[in-house]
Amino acid sequence: MTRYRNLALFCVLAAVWGSAFMAIKAGLEFVPPVFFAAVRYDVAGVIMLAWAWHVTDHWLPENREEWVVVAIGAVFLIAGYHALLFVGEDLPGVTSAAASVVVSLSPVLTTAFSRVLLPKEGLSAVGVLGLLLGLVGVAVLVLPPSFFASGNVGVLGSNAVGELLIFGAAACFAFGSVLTERVDADLPIETMEAWSMLGGALLMHAVSLGRGEPQTFTVNATSLAAIAYLSLAASALGFLIYFDLHERLGSIEINLVSYVAPVFAALSGFIFLRETLDPTTVVGFLVIFTGFALLKRDALTDELARVRRADS
Repeated sequence: MTRYRNLALFCVLAAVWGSAFMAIKAGLEFVPPVFFAAVRYDVAGVIMLAWAWHVTDHWLPENREEWVVVAIGAVFLIAGYHALLFVGEDLPGVTSAAASVVVSLSPVLTTAFSRVLLPKEGLSAVGVLGLLLGLVGVAVLVLPPSFFASGNVGVLGSNAVGELLIFGAAACFAFGSVLTERVDADLPIETMEAWSMLGGALLMHAVSLGRGEPQTFTVNATSLAAIAYLSLAASALGFLIYFDLHERLGSIEINLVSYVAPVFAALSGFIFLRETLDPTTVVGFLVIFTGFALLKRDALTDELARVRRADS
């Protein structure tokens, strides 16, 4: 029964996080991008702080190390990641599916950053190949088919700038994830996320003002639904499910949600926005996932062995 529960929650998490890319794309028609991201975490941060206060007696950071972890989360995991993601998705040619595929590179980049900043062991030759395949997957998305046919190095796809910004978002998230591991702070994850969301929202409001974005939006059913869905479902509910599954499944299995989410991003984008699935998006996804499988081959083998033991 526990296995079915975990599987159901995993699918729900992949669905809400995958369809979040569609909700972002839909809302961007009516809300300035960085202001949109900031409002999302104004709402989600308050909800998460209330949850942290409810489930732990350590709902407020108490020392320098704990505030440093919150600051890293606010700058990299919330503000840096989401500002680049929302601006990238706001540019022409970037579909919900393509954005989610680029973001699925985060676990690969996290491994790369951890080898540099947390050098417990170097990458093997197969690990280096996995990392390179992940980067090739992004190149497949950014470069037009004519590049591979003609070898014209000076040509980029019309979607290149947006997808490169989203690549920067994925790198920002991966870098911040590794940095938090370098700080010795005993802070509950709910508390860290809550204060990071609020701090990140404040930073994004400042960036939004600096970009000259209007601090308002067109109020209609689409914009309100997008903000509500991203704040309540993708952020508040999504992170609560993530915390629960991370404790039960571990980091390797929960990382796989990044490779199921693009399926839901493509489906929701097609159903609600009539987006078509570009063949290069499929190829890019397969190349990135292959890179992830090579990087995590030992851990994935151990997980499969554990599942077999549980079945027997």
